[in-house]
Amino acid sequence: MKPLKVGFIGAGANTRNTHLPQLKKIEGVVLSEVANRTVESSLAVARDFNIDRTRDHWREVATSPSVDAVVIGTWPNLHCEATCLALEHGKHVLTEARLARNAEEARQMLMVSRRYPGLITQVVPSPFTLHADATVKSILENGQLGRLNHFFFEFSSPPSTPQGAPLHWRRNRELSGLNTMVLGIAYESLLRWLGPADWVSASGAVLNNRALDPHTRQEVPVDIPDFLTVRLQMKNGVAGTFVLTETGNTGRPSRFCLQGEKGLLEIPFKVDGELQLGRSGAAGVTWAPCPIDDSLRGRWRVEEEFVGAIRRENPIEYTTFETGVEYMVFTEAVHRSFKMDGIPVSLADI
Repeated sequence: MKPLKVGFIGAGANTRNTHLPQLKKIEGVVLSEVANRTVESSLAVARDFNIDRTRDHWREVATSPSVDAVVIGTWPNLHCEATCLALEHGKHVLTEARLARNAEEARQMLMVSRRYPGLITQVVPSPFTLHADATVKSILENGQLGRLNHFFFEFSSPPSTPQGAPLHWRRNRELSGLNTMVLGIAYESLLRWLGPADWVSASGAVLNNRALDPHTRQEVPVDIPDFLTVRLQMKNGVAGTFVLTETGNTGRPSRFCLQGEKGLLEIPFKVDGELQLGRSGAAGVTWAPCPIDDSLRGRWRVEEEFVGAIRRENPIEYTTFETGVEYMVFTEAVHRSFKMDGIPVSLADI
């Protein structure tokens, strides 16, 4: 088997905790090069994972003649530039999510990838419902819920950037772009079950609106919402609502709930979370566990799927750049509606 030499552009937490260990397990994969934000951190990653070589700049990895594929483990601000450069130099690309900072960057990445049909591209998927996606689709298709009437998604967490604290990259517009809390991650799961949205209407607030610049220690404004409600009209006619808050945990688990004429399905926003089926009666809703058959249970196989696609053993399912563009279009539509005080925005206009 010909060795597959993989270079790493950035080595954030997901790359160190997941991508590097999983790739290292695959026969024939060589961890070849790494460029992290500093020379010291590059050396540390190389030492921890026995990577052959460190580079002073990420561009050296993207253009290296010794690299067959790159893993981009940086913040979203670099995903577009690094992906395009790597593809132009003949590298397969696995990039961390979210795909990009906005729809324009995402479309550029997809356009460049299509110029090189022999190269594999993949964006790291939303992991929270991978185990249950096939089961949810089966329940919807076999009529257990009857006609689907509506859905909601609820998310809460402590703040990533409390008022006056150092600015977290997720609330840094330059680094994260239009990405907001888990908005795109949740929509990616929804795409797997219900397909795309037609239009959205969003309102919200920036409650923790001041932070410290981590470099200058000066106070700076924050404009990425930490409270958001979104009304969605799906192309299949089903309506739904997202409610997201990052101002404190509400004490309720983050979850989806699909409500049909015959019953409800609750899907925890949690890796390997247990599904619950609800039946309405005179005394209210009765909930019971909904087991996932082993034949339908999904699992995390991102790295093996990437390598398998390069070796022409399987296609990319989770997640393609086409899907990444879809959730970035949705994210941008929500952003525009929020900025226009809730005026509905069609995804076709993005």
